Amino acid sequence: MATSSNTGARKPANRRKTTTRRPTAARRQTQSTTSTQPKTRVDQAQALAERAVLVPVGASLLARDNLVTTVKDLTTKYRSRTGLEREFKRFERRGVTARNRFERQMRRTRTRVERELRLRRTSVQRTVKQNRRRVEQEVRSVRRDLEKQSGTFSARVEKLVSDAQDRLPAVS
Repeated sequence: MATSSNTGARKPANRRKTTTRRPTAARRQTQSTTSTQPKTRVDQAQALAERAVLVPVGASLLARDNLVTTVKDLTTKYRSRTGLEREFKRFERRGVTARNRFERQMRRTRTRVERELRLRRTSVQRTVKQNRRRVEQEVRSVRRDLEKQSGTFSARVEKLVSDAQDRLPAVS
């Protein structure tokens, strides 16, 4: 990476400019040293190589730190029999809580489904009963109409027969 001849601390970029101004060349030099992007291809290659090495190293160090923390936590919790029993009781309470929550949820679901089924069943029964009543009324009405028509029809037939009988002997 590019080195700077200026060994002083960097100033924040969002800081207001003071009244004293540096010459243009000095500003350009400061700007080039504070830039994070390498200018030459060699510097770019060097930055890429450093990054390729530093990323896995940092990731492995972070994983190691997490592992050490986890192992330390486990050893402090389970160091003695009482600590182990305390954790088992905690796990058991959590399991009981989860089981009870699941059972309550299942009871609620079952009750809701049963209620919906009852409502649907009563609705279907009501609809069937109404339809049966309608059909029975229609059948009664049609039967009455048929009986009236059959009575009228039989009366007409009898009249036609009697008229025909009256005319038959007169013809002979």
